[in-house]
Amino acid sequence: MSSTQRWHAVYTKPRWEKKVFALLMEKGITAYCPLNKVRRRWSDRYKIINEPLFKSYVFVHITDEEMKKVRMIPGVVNFIYWNGKPAVIREKEINTIKKFLNEYEFVLAEPIRLMPNQRIKIMTGVLMNEEAVVIRSEKNKVQVILESLGFKLTAGLEKNEIQVI
Repeated sequence: MSSTQRWHAVYTKPRWEKKVFALLMEKGITAYCPLNKVRRRWSDRYKIINEPLFKSYVFVHITDEEMKKVRMIPGVVNFIYWNGKPAVIREKEINTIKKFLNEYEFVLAEPIRLMPNQRIKIMTGVLMNEEAVVIRSEKNKVQVILESLGFKLTAGLEKNEIQVI
């Protein structure tokens, strides 16, 4: 276990993001719940409210030893996992979210969806820097055709190993 603090994403019960954030802060855990200004219509008026930018996500800056403490917070379902381990979010990405929300209002966050026939570049492994075409995308796996050398090769790749071009 590492005693270095790193950012992780936790998955919360639906519509519990602000409550979980408050409970984490109460327990002395550094947390970040990015809020976005949204214009909502009621029957008699419009109102600007702060809604979580990422539904059911709160970010925590903790050591590995503090993970159990975070899991015990009411409303926390679990950590977001990537390749079998709790996903580590880079400090740079947290800072980018903060800067973006400070500069812009009414932001929309949408997950990247890989579509068949979309061109990608492989970022790691023996196929690094090769370009490919997506055949199929499901969960964390992407199936692609590699067109180099005049052959069509099919390879299953993790989504974190590619870049959309």
